[in-house]
Amino acid sequence: MRISTAQIFNSGASGIGRNQSDLFKLANQMATGRKVLTPEDDPIASAQALVLTQSSAVTQQFLKNQSDALGKLNIVESQVASVGDLLQSVRERLVQAGSTTLSNSDRAYITTELEARFSELMGIANSQDGEGNYLFSGYQGAVKPFSATTSGASYQGDSGLRLLQVGAARQMATNVTGNQLFEAVRSGNGSFVTSAATTGAGAPVNTGSGIIDQGSVSDPGKWTAALAAYPGGVQIKFSVAAGVTSYQLFDSPAGTTAYTAAQAYTPGQSIKLERTTAPASDFGAAVVVSGQPANGDAFTIAPSTNQSIFTSLRSAISTLTSGIGGAYTSTEYSNRLAESLGGIDQGLENVNKVRSTVGSSLKELDSLSSSAEDLKLQYASSVSSLQDLDYTKAITDISQKKLQLEAAQLSFKQISQLSLFSIL
Repeated sequence: MRISTAQIFNSGASGIGRNQSDLFKLANQMATGRKVLTPEDDPIASAQALVLTQSSAVTQQFLKNQSDALGKLNIVESQVASVGDLLQSVRERLVQAGSTTLSNSDRAYITTELEARFSELMGIANSQDGEGNYLFSGYQGAVKPFSATTSGASYQGDSGLRLLQVGAARQMATNVTGNQLFEAVRSGNGSFVTSAATTGAGAPVNTGSGIIDQGSVSDPGKWTAALAAYPGGVQIKFSVAAGVTSYQLFDSPAGTTAYTAAQAYTPGQSIKLERTTAPASDFGAAVVVSGQPANGDAFTIAPSTNQSIFTSLRSAISTLTSGIGGAYTSTEYSNRLAESLGGIDQGLENVNKVRSTVGSSLKELDSLSSSAEDLKLQYASSVSSLQDLDYTKAITDISQKKLQLEAAQLSFKQISQLSLFSIL
């Protein structure tokens, strides 16, 4: 086969060019620290690295959202804790106000303090975050959620939860609504409300010294069944004959259907809520009446409803303002104060429930952030294994390519000098 001089020159130049190109590529890899400079270098690795990089960017966004959610929830948790501390202070003052040794002037001082606590509570309810959005207004961040009324406060917000995507399959609320914290509070003991009987105009009926406690539910299932059968609740009516006090349970509010026969009354004795007349039914609850009810005195046990914390606090202030010797007798004052205290206790329970929910979210965010950071590191490691240069191998390859280039250049030089005339 005849090889022309042109072929020799072209082959030699091509070999030198290839080695120079390889050496140039290695130099670029060393300069950038990446072994895949363009998709054509390794199409599969390039595609995998692109997917991993995109996943890492999404994870980074989740981390940012988690950080934002953490900041917002920390503010909310702080304010919710302040509400709990405030209500605990109010409760202590109401217990103090129930002492029979206090004068009306002493109660006036307590009333002044409770008015200040009411204003403080209103301030917390209308607090804002660092962006100027109201914390407890739901979706309506620009709307002031609460305004004071004569009976408590009215809510102008909504029930919307501001959600942030904090994980691939997890959205988290970063707020607590005002109705959830301040208004979704069950009255009484959470199941029913006990109170002294009043006329249609709200005037007291009782003339004796009987005081009813908040009561308790021993069997929630039975109480739920009783609510379905007797939605109006129960009345306890007292009668006194020949110096003997007895009581009966009646329907409520009419008070015309006897649920039990007359039973002897003992002060401080637990009174079981039940129906012994046909159809017999155990309500799974009981109350305690202390003191000495007069003939005709009555107490009502009605199903709990939602009552705003503001309403409970305003009711307590109203009771203290009236005072003993004013609008209320000593017994009525004690009964009304007990009702207000029950409302505050339920408010505290609800605050603790909300705070627990916020705390659970904060704990979950810590877990999600930890997992996201680990995932981010895994993505970075995987991308690095696909794209990053092995410098030890690269240095070896450069040395090898230099030798190959030098050999190619030397070979070309020697071959290019070969000619028929050089041997003549």
